[in-house]
Amino acid sequence: MYTDKKNILQLVALLEAHGVTKVVLCPGSRNAPIVHTLSTHPSFECYAVTDERNAGFYAIGLALNGGCKVAVCCTSGSAVANLYPAVCEAFYQQVPLVLISADRPAAWIGQMDGQTMPQPGIFNDMVKMSVNLPEINSDEDEWYCNRLINEALLETTHRGSGPVHINIPISEPLFRFTTETLPEVRTITRYQGLNLYDRDYQPLIEKLNRCQKRMMVVGQMNLIYLFEKRDIKSLYKKFVWVSEHLSNRTIPGQPIKNFDVALYAMDEETKEKMAPQLVITYGGHLVSKRLKNYLRSVPNLEHWHVSADGEVVDLFGALTTVIEINPFEFLERISTLMDKTTPQYPLIWENYCKKIPAPEFAFSEMSAIGALLQRLPEDCAVHLANSSTVRYAQLYSFPATVEVCCNRGINGIEGSLSAALGYAAQSDKLNFIVIGDLSFFYGMNGLWGNHTKPNVRILLLNNGGGEIFHTLPGLEMSGTSNKFITGVHHTSAQGWVESLGFRYLQVNEEEGLTPAMEEFTKGEGVDTPIVLEVFTNKNKDARILKEYYKQVKNNIQQ
Repeated sequence: MYTDKKNILQLVALLEAHGVTKVVLCPGSRNAPIVHTLSTHPSFECYAVTDERNAGFYAIGLALNGGCKVAVCCTSGSAVANLYPAVCEAFYQQVPLVLISADRPAAWIGQMDGQTMPQPGIFNDMVKMSVNLPEINSDEDEWYCNRLINEALLETTHRGSGPVHINIPISEPLFRFTTETLPEVRTITRYQGLNLYDRDYQPLIEKLNRCQKRMMVVGQMNLIYLFEKRDIKSLYKKFVWVSEHLSNRTIPGQPIKNFDVALYAMDEETKEKMAPQLVITYGGHLVSKRLKNYLRSVPNLEHWHVSADGEVVDLFGALTTVIEINPFEFLERISTLMDKTTPQYPLIWENYCKKIPAPEFAFSEMSAIGALLQRLPEDCAVHLANSSTVRYAQLYSFPATVEVCCNRGINGIEGSLSAALGYAAQSDKLNFIVIGDLSFFYGMNGLWGNHTKPNVRILLLNNGGGEIFHTLPGLEMSGTSNKFITGVHHTSAQGWVESLGFRYLQVNEEEGLTPAMEEFTKGEGVDTPIVLEVFTNKNKDARILKEYYKQVKNNIQQ
């Protein structure tokens, strides 16, 4: 019988799955549930060493002789510190040690409880990775714990070998051994490269061909990643290709971009029918929360992430495979390995999304964004500030030749304006900046100075507060705090931008939007940057958007 502590059960099951079978065990009470579970499981060969300093070096010897990962487990407190000399040796000798330390619950650290000290990160730069496991009380805790252990064990041999540290808080009671078997656990595998002649990769390719419901989700990628599409053109009909404008031209065909609205319109039966078996991701961040929540809800989903850095990115809680390779090299290689059949799954998605009508909004932030995007010249750059603007832009289509930029690394509103201005300073194209009022006023000092070129066009959407917050469920219940949450204000940019030499245009109603947009999008003959400030009503904007989504849902379901 094994311990009832779920974080320990995850650890032991994953040690076995990752091939760690030799373990050096040190005595103690806090680590007793770990020691008992490891020593009674038939897959592990255990060695008892009383003091931690010698235990660490003993584990190094085992690893050097067998050329394999070896674990060493100790109790809490100063016992962990005694592993330090061996950790340093393992780091510089590049030995794949797994350092497992039991710990007290975080609430008792520094409270004069016995054998307590801050253990997470204790080895600093002498380990390749250090993780602190949660005590598992929910499904999310279990997913998080599983991911952390996978990450740490993968890192022991990632880009060279070395030690990693896994710290495990354990609450009392300690000696409750009531579990008969280890749980079925998710194991994440990392492939470094994709050698077509290596037999280890054959199961991967076989699984890729076996899954008929395949989806490729492409995150943010700058235009510098533009690749030669003809090399992978054959892949286009074999996947559902899903992307946002931020991915730019990094797909071998026309992707589905109105998927967010499509997901809103789907009933539960349709969602189940259209759910993928396998999702492959490359690129950076995704904006759509609806897509992320949908894929997180798909049962038995398998997720592969392809990236040059090989990092573990478990966005949907279903990651099984990390492929460390340039994404376009990956696409080129699998294009020659996939079977010739064309699955029906991509066509099902394509036909469903074709039913969604192009949006037609009354005067609002959405209609102002649409008026710009539908007039864009083919050779220009569009900078979408964070929050509502980047989401509303996704409702519209525009030429694939338009370059799209956005600060989606950390997704804050600060710096949206300045990043766009810096980009425009090095560009010969027209640069359109679509920005909300809070983002603009937050970063308005970025306009200060003599750096702004005449190729800058700023579409400022001013509805007196944070538009995105009005889409949040429950905001109406916040009462007097509403004005603080949404950043209510009564400010115009006119005086500031005119004092800096900008040409200023203003629109307050639908009739003025078309002529103002004609002036705003002019290229030749304009020798000054332009700001077009569009004033709308935030409550009305939110209502118009909700009505649009309901209309789409009704049209689809009829």
